[in-house]
Amino acid sequence: MKYFLVVGEASGDLHASNLMRAIQSRDPEAEFQFFGGDRMADVGGRLWMHYRELAFMGVVAVVLHAKRLLSHMKFCRKAILEWKPDVLILVDYAGFNLRIAAQIKKTNPEIPIHFYISPKLWAWKSYRIQSFRAFIDKLYVIFPFEPAFFEQHSYPVQYVGNPTVDSVYEYMSKAMAPSEFRLKHQLDDRPILAVLPGSRSGEVRSNLNVMLDVLTRTPNVQPVVAGSPGLDESFYEACVRRSIPVVFGQTYDLLHAAHAALVTSGTATLETGLFRVPQVVCFAVSGGRLPNWFFKCFMHVPFISLVNLIADRLVVPECMGANFTVEKVSAALLPLLEDSSERRAQLAGYEVVARRLGASGTADRTALAICSALK
Repeated sequence: MKYFLVVGEASGDLHASNLMRAIQSRDPEAEFQFFGGDRMADVGGRLWMHYRELAFMGVVAVVLHAKRLLSHMKFCRKAILEWKPDVLILVDYAGFNLRIAAQIKKTNPEIPIHFYISPKLWAWKSYRIQSFRAFIDKLYVIFPFEPAFFEQHSYPVQYVGNPTVDSVYEYMSKAMAPSEFRLKHQLDDRPILAVLPGSRSGEVRSNLNVMLDVLTRTPNVQPVVAGSPGLDESFYEACVRRSIPVVFGQTYDLLHAAHAALVTSGTATLETGLFRVPQVVCFAVSGGRLPNWFFKCFMHVPFISLVNLIADRLVVPECMGANFTVEKVSAALLPLLEDSSERRAQLAGYEVVARRLGASGTADRTALAICSALK
């Protein structure tokens, strides 16, 4: 069978590569072509374009690069239609992928389109369900509360587990010892504070400076910043000036060794929770009062972090928008550095989250569903 995959960021590259390997185990003659990244290329197949060419975050960035994105969409559609795959698998990155789905479904409806990792329609933009009904043949969701949401909108989906559980489980089977991580990066015996400012340029610019200012109020810890593999080292010049180590491609090694963390909202909050590292969730909303008002009025969920959403209660503190200040982040972080009731409560909450997510094997379950549908 011929499988064409489209991803738009580093996390999609990781999850798609795991899915490709799982498909190979069920379909030894599988052929792959893709818009993706290095991890997918390691599995094998033709890489048409790297996700770094697609990774624009926010309305302003998308508008500024609209001509470029439209050109990439045209190129992606051309690549798909030239190869004529047996299935098109779209992984996350809904803004780009739903447009690709619409174009393919309108011109070549015989190509089945499967969408792996649904966008967060339950948070906002629930109107996009209409696009899924029209253009997506099969939707695989990764959070245990999502099937109920889609059921309310009369749209059937399949919960396949969460790929982050798979990634952490696989890492822990061959994890680098914390002592080895310290030695590798010339760290001393102080507790390590992991700083995860995001994976995209806009996130890093908005979050990193405030996070670094928080560190001036936590002198008894050793901060280490997780650099995004999709960004140049120049994005982290402020860390270099403060003699703060930046590690690339070693986020799991860092979390495995960390005592606590400052984490930009997103998948990283769940990863941090699965590593059982107490955290403060940060989310900058630039632009003043208007964007803050927008988030307050139009977000359909009570929390911004995946840990809290899955637990269905406040497990980790969230500092978003107007609350994302040095003072408030510091106040939330300091108790987590000690054997406090706040730290113990977070660790207990993480166990609830892990139980609700279920066992590893997400890629295998998704591959089984895709291959079964094709047969």
